Amino acid sequence: MLILPWDAALDEAEWREWLAGREAFGVLVVNNLDPARAPIVVPTHFTVGEGELLLHLARPNPVWTHLEAAAEVALTVIGDYASVPGHWRAKPGVPEEEGVPTSYYATVHFRCRPTVVDDPQAKADILTAQLADVQPEGRHADVAVGQAPYGRMLSGIRGVRLEVLGVDAKFKYDDDKPVEHRERVTEELRRRGRGLDAGAAAQQERRLARAAPTISSEEGP
Repeated sequence: MLILPWDAALDEAEWREWLAGREAFGVLVVNNLDPARAPIVVPTHFTVGEGELLLHLARPNPVWTHLEAAAEVALTVIGDYASVPGHWRAKPGVPEEEGVPTSYYATVHFRCRPTVVDDPQAKADILTAQLADVQPEGRHADVAVGQAPYGRMLSGIRGVRLEVLGVDAKFKYDDDKPVEHRERVTEELRRRGRGLDAGAAAQQERRLARAAPTISSEEGP
């Protein structure tokens, strides 16, 4: 993933806070054992643990043979994205039709070492952690081996622990542009208000408030 200096996360806390502020749903990417075929791509919820990501998938999922052979996999989350038309980004004095369109988005990309989990208790532990994450209000039975209602279902899934080897985070919101430019695009995003425009606008505002701009005017160098 290309990350230009102005698109990089300001620190680890930034991507962690961004990820914590949304439901953790991403795409697991695993190399295909057949190099002539496309990678295996699996959309999935996951839970962020201490130095690892936790998830489970149905036993019939075709990913398992590939996952068990993989030394490394990737899991990517993307959000707060919006298409930005060129006429919003035209420089002062330049016809709007000559503006260059772009995409705004935030993404966190994990590089991981996978371990497939089949032990019933270990799978129950993963499910318990995931329930605490996605259903913090409780109101569910305990996940216990051999006990209803979930115990009998454990055989139908396999767990996955992903040891995090590295993290790349990107926040692409025109941070290399003048303050006036970014504020103008934020206003346009809020005015348009479609899809994830509000989220993209909020990220642009947050980045602008937190990072000292390197260019302070549309007339700057």
